[in-house]
Amino acid sequence: MSCRVEFFSKPDLSILRNLSAAIDRFLNQTGTMSTHFKRLFALLACLQFVSAIAPPLAAADRPNILWILSEDNSIHYMRLYGDPLGAMPNVEKLAAGGLTFNHAFSNAPVCSVARTTLMTGILAPRVGFQYHRKSELANLPPGAKMFPAYLREAGYYATNNSKKDYNVVEGTVWDESSPQASWRKRPDKSQPFFHMQTTGVSHESSLHFSTEQMKQPTVTKPEDVKLPPYFPDTPTFRYTQARYNDRMREVDVQVGKILDQLKEDGLAEDTIVFYFGDHGGVLPRSKGYVYESGLHVPLVIHVPEKWQKLIDRKPGTRPDGFVSFIDFGPTVLNLAGVDVPSTMDGKPFLGEGVSVKEVESRDTTFGYADRFDEKYDLVRSLRKGRFKYIRNYQAFYPDGLQNNYRYRMLAYAEWRELYRQGKLNDVQKQFFQARPVEQLFDIEKDPHEVRNLSADADHQETLKELRAELQARVKGLPDLSFYPEPDMVKRALNDGAAFGQAHKKQIGRLVDIADLSLLPFSEAEPKLKTALKSKDPWERYWALISCSCFGEKANSLEFDTLRHLDESNLLVRVRAAELHGILGVLNPDSTIADALSKSESPVETLLILNTVVFLQDRDEGRKVKLDLKQIRSQGGEVARRLEYLGLKPPTSGKGGVKRGTAKKKS
Repeated sequence: MSCRVEFFSKPDLSILRNLSAAIDRFLNQTGTMSTHFKRLFALLACLQFVSAIAPPLAAADRPNILWILSEDNSIHYMRLYGDPLGAMPNVEKLAAGGLTFNHAFSNAPVCSVARTTLMTGILAPRVGFQYHRKSELANLPPGAKMFPAYLREAGYYATNNSKKDYNVVEGTVWDESSPQASWRKRPDKSQPFFHMQTTGVSHESSLHFSTEQMKQPTVTKPEDVKLPPYFPDTPTFRYTQARYNDRMREVDVQVGKILDQLKEDGLAEDTIVFYFGDHGGVLPRSKGYVYESGLHVPLVIHVPEKWQKLIDRKPGTRPDGFVSFIDFGPTVLNLAGVDVPSTMDGKPFLGEGVSVKEVESRDTTFGYADRFDEKYDLVRSLRKGRFKYIRNYQAFYPDGLQNNYRYRMLAYAEWRELYRQGKLNDVQKQFFQARPVEQLFDIEKDPHEVRNLSADADHQETLKELRAELQARVKGLPDLSFYPEPDMVKRALNDGAAFGQAHKKQIGRLVDIADLSLLPFSEAEPKLKTALKSKDPWERYWALISCSCFGEKANSLEFDTLRHLDESNLLVRVRAAELHGILGVLNPDSTIADALSKSESPVETLLILNTVVFLQDRDEGRKVKLDLKQIRSQGGEVARRLEYLGLKPPTSGKGGVKRGTAKKKS
């Protein structure tokens, strides 16, 4: 790694002369030593000398950098971004003397994936850390590190207080990471620091209150809140949103306390402060989803006068250029004068060498959502300017597919119950219905993303452009999610980036088969028949998923898919059973139960159980007959599914929720 930081000033020349003379005497006395060895010895001696005389990097030479993160909040609950009930005076004061980014995005809508993206500057599906939570840790590409490690090498004191939640092998990143970690503990007070502080008061769990607790009044009046159009207007939803506005007030109090510590230490004028949310959330249809409510985060950066030269912007301005989590680490490195490693996918948006004009021209952000606890999905998004394109690769799964932790929230549970009772309007129903394979939204006109323009004649050029760009992205990474998670874990995690490059052509073919679901069925049908006969099991796997996306239109392929119910590959077999369950022409229960009895992998078992829950919840009275004793792998997240299916008692703190019967197809 190269580094632009100058670690020491000009050393005493007499010391250098004495060192040079000593080396010469040694070399003259070792005539039998090879020339190469002599040179190596001289180099090592010089390096040891340099390290001995180099004083620590002084704070006066480089800025301190402080990150303050609040958990699970998008822009939608802050006055700074348009919510009149979201007063946050401490953050607003930061913004008045700094920058408020109008378009800052997490690349993932959930903690572990978002935070690992943030710390590595790498897009998760390229390396294999896109699943929340990890079934196994992925390795970063050779030579890649989390960005605080580079800061420490450059002389910074790096601390984290205290959430990590990483999906990759961490390595040595922090001087300290704990609830007690602080810049105040650095041994040399002249040493510059990077400190990361997370406040959890806005976390999703803060909305896991009971009906009895709803009697407690909120500071924000429920009658004053403005609900998005996809929510039913009920006292539960109003109370939930009001309570969350209150949590954001508490976030602001926490921010104020941290800033007060800086002032007490006399460091406010030496420290660049970032405040942002770690991803969107946390009311229903936000955390876990690639809608704006899940990805669009607040970002305020305060740069004291001393370091204004690093930003070339006036305080109090609102940049419009798009920045995302892959860019945050490179930006910190650039502000600290440290070169950005080539292993990172992001690029700086502040600091030396960064053009304001270039940053303002950035108008694109890429998002991804995969498994969320026990709930599987595969969604990619691309926002370009005012338009947002979403690709639902398993569109037959509804957004509202059971996730135990989500449904601990009263608002989630009530929303689903109102759907089952037929009491929702068309917009409110969308969350529990099969999704389109692709969606296009005009964010300026439709900020809540409820009017899909993908079939609108006036927007076909935009649709084709964004579709092609997203296709190029997933192929270009290449995206490891086109291998089912059990296979990816087994084969790729040692070096996911290298594995992806080695299998780039195969992944490209899988993407093409998945994208057959974008075609009219008459065009897709012959190509699906060909893919179903492929020797590659994952091509057959994706052909079956594409068939499921077509739903009843794929009835003509019933005969072509029957033989896959007896495949040796368990996941291909289950995808065939899933298709026949959707078509309603064949009972898939025995196929699924047999696959569960043979699966030796908890990750594979979890993926199979996703199909079970989907099929049971989509039809009234549907129940796949399973025997707990026949399920061989019950580790990891599998317990959550077994709890929901009533095969295991709920585990404390795990969000076990008993399954109810659905009255409508989704």
